[in-house]
Amino acid sequence: MKSLSGIILCAATLLSQAGMPVLLGQAGSFTNGQAARLVIGQATFTSEDSNSSDVFIGGVSGLAYGADTLIVADSNFVGASPVNHRVLIYQGLSAMLPGPTADLIYNRKCPVCVGQATVVLGQPDFTTATENLNATPSALRLPTAVATDGVHVVVADTDHNRVLIWNRIPSVNNQAADVVVGQADMVSITLPPNNTPTAKSMRGPQGVWIQNGKLYVADTQNNRILIYNHIPTTNGVAADVVLGEPDFTTATQPDLTQQTTSASASNMLNPVSVTSDGIHLFVTDLGYNRVLIWNSIPSTNGAPADVEIGQPDFNSSVANNAFTTDTTSTLTPQPEIPVLCTVSNGNDSNSNPTYPTVCNYTLSFPRFALAGGGRLFIADGGNDRVLVYNTIPTQNAPAADLILGELGGTVVQATDAADSMYCPMSMAWDGTNLYVSDPYDRRITVYSLAPTVLPYQAVRNAASLDIIADGTVTIGGTIHSGDIVTISLGTSNTATPAQYSYTVKATDTLNEVVQGLVNAIQASSGGQGDPNVLVTADITTEQVVLTSRVTGDAGNDITLAATVSSGSQVTATASGANLSGGGDAAKIAPGTIVAILAGAGTSLSAQTAAADLTQPTLPTHLGGTSVYFNGIPAPLYSVSPTQVMAQIPWEVNDTTSINAYVRSVMSDGSIMTTTPVAVTIVPANPGVFAQPGDTSNPPAGMVTHASSRAVGIVSVDGSVTANDVVTVTIEDRTYNYTVQSTDTLTSIRDNLVAVISQDPKVSAEGSGEYTRIILKALVEGPDGDNIAYGASASAAATEVMTAFTTALCCANVENSPVTQDNPAVPGEFIYVYATGLGLPVLNDTIAPLVSTGVAYPQGAPITTPNSALSAIVGGSTADVITATLEPGTVGTFKVTLHLNSGLSSDTAATLTVAQDIYVSKTVTVPIQQQ
Repeated sequence: MKSLSGIILCAATLLSQAGMPVLLGQAGSFTNGQAARLVIGQATFTSEDSNSSDVFIGGVSGLAYGADTLIVADSNFVGASPVNHRVLIYQGLSAMLPGPTADLIYNRKCPVCVGQATVVLGQPDFTTATENLNATPSALRLPTAVATDGVHVVVADTDHNRVLIWNRIPSVNNQAADVVVGQADMVSITLPPNNTPTAKSMRGPQGVWIQNGKLYVADTQNNRILIYNHIPTTNGVAADVVLGEPDFTTATQPDLTQQTTSASASNMLNPVSVTSDGIHLFVTDLGYNRVLIWNSIPSTNGAPADVEIGQPDFNSSVANNAFTTDTTSTLTPQPEIPVLCTVSNGNDSNSNPTYPTVCNYTLSFPRFALAGGGRLFIADGGNDRVLVYNTIPTQNAPAADLILGELGGTVVQATDAADSMYCPMSMAWDGTNLYVSDPYDRRITVYSLAPTVLPYQAVRNAASLDIIADGTVTIGGTIHSGDIVTISLGTSNTATPAQYSYTVKATDTLNEVVQGLVNAIQASSGGQGDPNVLVTADITTEQVVLTSRVTGDAGNDITLAATVSSGSQVTATASGANLSGGGDAAKIAPGTIVAILAGAGTSLSAQTAAADLTQPTLPTHLGGTSVYFNGIPAPLYSVSPTQVMAQIPWEVNDTTSINAYVRSVMSDGSIMTTTPVAVTIVPANPGVFAQPGDTSNPPAGMVTHASSRAVGIVSVDGSVTANDVVTVTIEDRTYNYTVQSTDTLTSIRDNLVAVISQDPKVSAEGSGEYTRIILKALVEGPDGDNIAYGASASAAATEVMTAFTTALCCANVENSPVTQDNPAVPGEFIYVYATGLGLPVLNDTIAPLVSTGVAYPQGAPITTPNSALSAIVGGSTADVITATLEPGTVGTFKVTLHLNSGLSSDTAATLTVAQDIYVSKTVTVPIQQQ
């Protein structure tokens, strides 16, 4: 949680390379919502390890870069823990950070989680985090800002009310500062009498900067900026220029209890950073929720700013000044009046337009502003994002061109994901990389320019590229002329859903009623159809099938209702009040086969190539292309300009977010890299493979017949009681087992399997899922069908023995495809091929066999998912018999399902599998009753 300290919500600081304007480095760009390429200070993006050292950092704030050195203030003024009261120096930074085009190797858990501090200031070593109450030349108490010009190092020692200067970048731990300003000497921490400021005093400074031989200080609690025309060389010198006040001794303290604002172009409230590109001056005015820009470096006291960002004018100061309300209106709710966010996001209950509470124009307690590469970056701490302006704004209230940390201007998503941040405090720029301090996630994220943009959610389960919501309306009853059937469709925001009706004719069949409703929906909107759904007719089941036009979870918001006229003999039954089944295919389980999709007009690879799947190991370089997940080179199935197929490493099972990007050697020898995207990691999110090339919606599944022999199932359930007798019968043959006190349901099952093995007609084996006995005829083909079997337990037994059918059935040819010409039958076993079931249960035997990019060995044991798997086929539960990694493949699971014996015939019965809250994309399978 964020901690408030008065109005100071999240302070910030930063610096550019050598204090000079930095030219754009590698050609490329940033993009909305891109992920960080690197992380400094943690073992993974989501670790949040609080054990600070030279590798792990705490609640960081200020950043500075110069002379291949990153300087970090490892403490903060917003309550993010731990507060380590130290400054870390990373000298030789370029040797610690892989370049954007580097060909990474897998030499540690997260090859893009980097950085090891070389020097610590304020503490004697990297493991001490003492709060230094007394001031000394080396002691720091809550340092929040740092600066460097590549020679000097400057630190805002906030709670000692001073700024310390080192004349050279320190090279030893706890090195003493050379100069102090804000205090008369190195041991004083006093404030002037009556807190009346002077040209030599400071009160809680939180921003420092060096530019062209000048020192700038954000004297936060005195509501002013101090400018020293020369970097001080003696203690306690006076500043030369003050901004925010008319002179050095005026200290205006606004009455924050009043509703009116006192903001103007020449004052500020709690400024927390000051920076410059050598031409402009940028001040982050925290309390007035804005960034001020001077078009030239001020040389006179109280000089007014030329431009402001975050407010409609210099006299406004509201956090996220998106809209106001018409307080004179008697309506409830009162109409909204746009201020900065002028694009409506909907209508209220009175049909008046509404507006977002945050957008690309707004700021909420900004922490830092930095110019780099011709851009302006603003750390918008209260909105947990960084705003990027592609040019330095010259007019008030400009909109950001793009946003880091969010998907767009109206979204706030503070998490520890690789594409997110939580109250960014400061930034630094080295010409290619933007460093962002993320105190609540205890890390520094590094965002890099790249020539090719990878779209948001570009990484998806290859078997479920889009998980689309759907629903049905089933038509039944008796044909009766004049009956009216109506389907209503809308969304949760639709005041009046669209209605589509069909009037039944005396000559109609139920399927013609279905087709009439489909025609009515398709003919609406000038032949464009309903705006929310696509509609088809399933004449096998007499259903109107409705499929969301939008993919993912959003489709579940589409409302559905079916009604009939009074006295109607025709019935219409909706599958639910909403479409259902929409899901997020970009939430990925470890080990999943994924497709990485190129953005429009971009190319991921110069070549088209496929891996040799007969080999036991997949390559990590294919056609000049590589993919990295948290810096781990990914095994590749295929590459092309539009799509790359890869496997998510099993090793990321202990994190919730990773980054992903593509690197390709192009035909001219140049190296192309994409912007990274974040990939959400979940324990399991299954996808069922569809038949290649099937473009129908839903497509036919990759399903095969699972047994050449007739099959049956006995389930062993209940609880264990010694001396109970459990029984399985095969025709007139009885097989008993007397339960022992040490038994479990599994051991009871296995002992029954052992005794049944002597049967002359049937074999028995345990299922991979649940405690079930799988019975199979010893002979192949239909001769094994109709062998009777049953199950029972002794009187008063606590074990429950259940035979799923009365006879074995459904022999086919194992591994032959299920097709319209060779459909599945109710009660049959089928194989379904899937990916994304997550890391299986590991034991000493299986663990060495599960390896990223390596085929699961032939003859290896059956695996079991950690997250229980369920399945629905044709609207009924299908029993999961096994769900195992398929030997000879990488990342593919073979799921054995037992179809419900009561299923009706259906040429396109729907099939889904699910784990926890995640449901696969729907595929179809033909079913024919025998």
